[in-house]
Amino acid sequence: MNTIVNIEEIMDIIPHRNPFLFVDKVEILEEGVKGIGYKNVTMNEYFFQGHFPGKPVFPGVILIETMAQVGSVILLSKDELKGRIPFFAGINKFRFKRVVKPGDTLRMEVEITKLRGTIGIGQGVAYVGDEVAAEGEFMFAIEKKEVKEVNE
Repeated sequence: MNTIVNIEEIMDIIPHRNPFLFVDKVEILEEGVKGIGYKNVTMNEYFFQGHFPGKPVFPGVILIETMAQVGSVILLSKDELKGRIPFFAGINKFRFKRVVKPGDTLRMEVEITKLRGTIGIGQGVAYVGDEVAAEGEFMFAIEKKEVKEVNE
């Protein structure tokens, strides 16, 4: 049975907050291994003010970060990794194949392909509809300490 992780649960799993929390929902297909993340791209995103005003385009670096956040939620769904913090450690073989614009919904299929000690590798493909928008591989370094909330 698949598990749906909503935005409130995502914020319990990873420390990201506005304006750097990009994923809206994650469907865990296989705990710690595979899932699908969703991001509704709206014109209200802060980066559209300066990223090609008049012809807004979702920034590629934020698309990669969004896919990594999906991977982080999937990875930390494993009981033994709960409460840890995944840091972006590398990007490999990323290709952008379609422009993402306001009004699009990103569907990101991510699989954790390797986990050894505190290092994890994930592969992801981002789609808009049935079209591939981007694909590539990223690496995580998993920190053992928890990051505390600034507003606690």
